[in-house]
Amino acid sequence: MGSAVITARAAATFDPVGRSVATARAFVRDTLQGWGYSDVVDDAVVLTSELVTNAVIHAGTAADVLCLRTEDGVRIEVADRYPEREVPVQASGRSFASPDQENGRGLLLCAALASRWGVEYTPTFKQVWFQLELPQRQVGTRSSGPVLPTSLLPVADERVRVAVVQIDRGGTVVNWNEDAESIFGYSAEKVIGKPLADIAAWPQTPGIGTGFAEALQLSRWEGSYGVRGADGRVIPVYATHLRVRDTHGEPSTVCLLVRDYERAVIQTPLRAPATDAGTESRAADPFEVFIGSPAPDDLDGLLQRTVERARDMLDGDSAFLLLATDDETELEVRASTGLPSARQRFARVPVEAGTGRYGSARMPAVHEDLTAVPGAVPLLNNTGMRSVVTVPLKVEGRLTGSLGVAAEGAGRYSNEEALRLQFAADRIALAVESARLGELERLRRGSLSFLVEASDLLAGTLDRDQTLALMAQMTVPTLATWCAVYTIADQASDPYLSYVLHEDEDRIDGLKALLSKIDPPEPVPAPGARVWTAPADAAHQAALRTSMRDLGRNSEHPLSSVGTTLATAAAVGGETVVLPLVARNRVIGMLTLGKPSDDHFRQEILELAEDLSRRAALALDNARLYSERTAISQALQRSLLPPGLPQVPGVEVDVIYRAAGEGNEVGGDFYDLFPIGDDAYGFAIGDVCGTGPEAAAVTGLARHALRLLAREGFSGPAVLERLNAAILDEGSRSRFLTLLYGELWPQEDGSALLKVVCAGHPLPLRLRQDGTVEPAAEPQPLLGVMEDLELYEQTVTLDPGDVLLCVTDGVTERREGTRMLGDDGLADVLTTCTGLTAGAVASRVLRAVERFAAEPASDDMAILAMRVPEPLPTDPR
Repeated sequence: MGSAVITARAAATFDPVGRSVATARAFVRDTLQGWGYSDVVDDAVVLTSELVTNAVIHAGTAADVLCLRTEDGVRIEVADRYPEREVPVQASGRSFASPDQENGRGLLLCAALASRWGVEYTPTFKQVWFQLELPQRQVGTRSSGPVLPTSLLPVADERVRVAVVQIDRGGTVVNWNEDAESIFGYSAEKVIGKPLADIAAWPQTPGIGTGFAEALQLSRWEGSYGVRGADGRVIPVYATHLRVRDTHGEPSTVCLLVRDYERAVIQTPLRAPATDAGTESRAADPFEVFIGSPAPDDLDGLLQRTVERARDMLDGDSAFLLLATDDETELEVRASTGLPSARQRFARVPVEAGTGRYGSARMPAVHEDLTAVPGAVPLLNNTGMRSVVTVPLKVEGRLTGSLGVAAEGAGRYSNEEALRLQFAADRIALAVESARLGELERLRRGSLSFLVEASDLLAGTLDRDQTLALMAQMTVPTLATWCAVYTIADQASDPYLSYVLHEDEDRIDGLKALLSKIDPPEPVPAPGARVWTAPADAAHQAALRTSMRDLGRNSEHPLSSVGTTLATAAAVGGETVVLPLVARNRVIGMLTLGKPSDDHFRQEILELAEDLSRRAALALDNARLYSERTAISQALQRSLLPPGLPQVPGVEVDVIYRAAGEGNEVGGDFYDLFPIGDDAYGFAIGDVCGTGPEAAAVTGLARHALRLLAREGFSGPAVLERLNAAILDEGSRSRFLTLLYGELWPQEDGSALLKVVCAGHPLPLRLRQDGTVEPAAEPQPLLGVMEDLELYEQTVTLDPGDVLLCVTDGVTERREGTRMLGDDGLADVLTTCTGLTAGAVASRVLRAVERFAAEPASDDMAILAMRVPEPLPTDPR
């Protein structure tokens, strides 16, 4: 402890048996309370319990516990005889342990609770130590009582005598004061040098293993016993024992004794609410007598304390407690002590396991020898326990749980022990049920918050793969250790393994490989979780085969694959459940949840998983419908655009098309470029009002009608007039259409001749080689509004280096607040494109439009650029 001065020490060794853990806890608690260190007792007991459990249960060695006291704290050292065990180092990146596992939590708790802790090795043992600092205490009254009338004060003799007896380390009396002579009748000469145990009448309470010699070795003890006086009569006394050491380090015990009816003189005040004046002090609460005060304020702590006290009360080797489900048909294992592991935690057994008294958890039962009735208590299978007594916990006649104590020897329990255990169970049943209901309420509130958050996350995406990932990430590790999602495309398809997740990423590949080799679960539409044993069975068989090959040293299977297989087997060796994903009265998949070796799901978790599966199924089906709709929309959109652009001799042509939104609607913008004869090409760019199927119908009509009419030899105005009539023929399904249509003839001198008709569309812009920009057509009426149209075409000649830019209104109407790009803004952008290729011009225009506003575009955009390249310079040679 560094430079701190050690003022007291206490040590004890505990055998490698289950009951030693409870004994070690009692030793540390009594020691620290005797030192007056009640502020750190609870943390010290928790840490000692975990470290001693690691030694006596998991390592299987004796545990040495040493308590060292200083002025400002306490240091506790726990050593075992198994130095080969590896202790994970925090800096290595490896975790100490999982809080859900029984072994290995000691170091994790040391890091959380202790002010300092460490691990020390020697060739023969390993020692874990931790230090707890005392909190700062305020100066003042430690305890006090109310002002009482004289008639209510404790009764004592006229002269109160307090016997002071000092005992050396061997239990021999070394000091005996005058009050001791007066009370017991022995002179100092007669008792000094003799064991105090010779005249002590120590109570032999059944189930209490502490004897008088052991009590004198404790750091502090307080209670009642008898002392045989000189006249042979037993005098009841109340005593407090305090273990001290002198300046030479020699320990001794100082005992203060008074007559039992004068116990108020030295008795430590109880931490119970004061009674009203004029009333008798209330009797000790049977619940506090059994559980101890203060009682744990959480359910798990209360249950663990209960099984420990029950085991000690009947001097058993193990104890367990099960709680009933809401419908009282099953019992769920919630606490145990002295068993090899907590592998049965949350396992469920039926309340009525058979006919008769011994098959029902509703009645007390005593099994003198479990080997005569194999399987009578499944929790104790293969644990070495032979005799067991179980009693029910009931509240107002309703079964709420079952408490049992077991021993390694046969015939240890009878009906007398069953009655004692039943009496204790009756005292704690109401407190356990109240704590259980409180836990259920907290779980329900937490479940509600979890489901609200899950619903928000699932509603925030319509992407199928992201929905699958969210489903798995919400269940791991909150509900399960690993998760697998199977999907079913249609009723004729088999389930497909779509997503696998494990809380340890290193286990995902092995888990996925294992699940891929076994048949998927049956898609049963019945609600609720059902157990699926196939993964655990397959993992067990794989681990068995791998172990056999490893024993045979088969070189074809390296150690890395052996380790992976065994780790995967441990990962899926626990309980696995399957929940159907049902949406719109159809099973669209299964959600599979798993636990590691020998772990079980608690009922509340399964109910929460069932609620989550219903929400996840609807989200997954919505994502599927959205994906199908998007795929159809995108396929339709592609069908409304040309599959490719033809090569136009002597003219560069480039097109950029951007659909707005997330692809859930078919856009109304379109473009086309197609041959209409020898050395003649038609081009068009248009915008149908609106989006969706109606707009798509008009778009398809316009694009195909343009090609057909142009190839029949009609002029530009005639083509558009006939298209206008076709649109109007659609009646209520018609939509108005803005359209720029033109015909292109490349010329032998390197120029290009164009004839264009602009029907309500943004005007095409011509960029000359000198950088000037001008409209290349005049506006005319749009299509789909009036029956009689008189359209005309305009002729434009593009000289070498000239560019013709055609866009839809998604470009010119790009907005940022109240600002709009407009025709003038587009012309300014085009002015900077002198000397660029057609593709570069289209790209620069697109970048300018995107940068004009921070928000994504809300309208489709089509950009068509045509440029007549300049002739290459000739070689002067």
